[in-house]
Amino acid sequence: MSAQLVVYDSYFGNTEKIAQAIAEALGDANLKRVQEVNQSDLENLKVLVVGSPTRAFRPTPAIMNFVKSLDREKMKKVKAAAFDTRIPKNQTDSGFLKFMINLFGYADVKIARALSKTTAELVIESTGFGVKGTEGPLLDGELERAKTWAKGLHQ
Repeated sequence: MSAQLVVYDSYFGNTEKIAQAIAEALGDANLKRVQEVNQSDLENLKVLVVGSPTRAFRPTPAIMNFVKSLDREKMKKVKAAAFDTRIPKNQTDSGFLKFMINLFGYADVKIARALSKTTAELVIESTGFGVKGTEGPLLDGELERAKTWAKGLHQ
């Protein structure tokens, strides 16, 4: 069992690809879709990365339920990070969508806030990885950027 865990939810496969890149960059990280995580995955955890697509300006309910269910005592010594996949504001011509993004934001910040309430230590700023349109694919260079971001967890 790995002491590093990358948990994600994905609708169109984009968040899954980012999660895979992050797990690869971390080395021996265990990669699990949120519905597959069990209690033994959380034993002796040192690093937890949680990711979700941004849906209606927030993470999926499954991701938020997972984070809220984490044992505060077990999370005290865990380094944590959050990410999302999203349509970047600069990739849309819709003034309404830009307004809504400014108003409600993206999923990464909401995941990070929930992780911080578990007593985990957020060790890297949460971030988002861009997709083209609702279903993707990922924007060019995002898998490489995800790997670089993940390496910041160990600095």
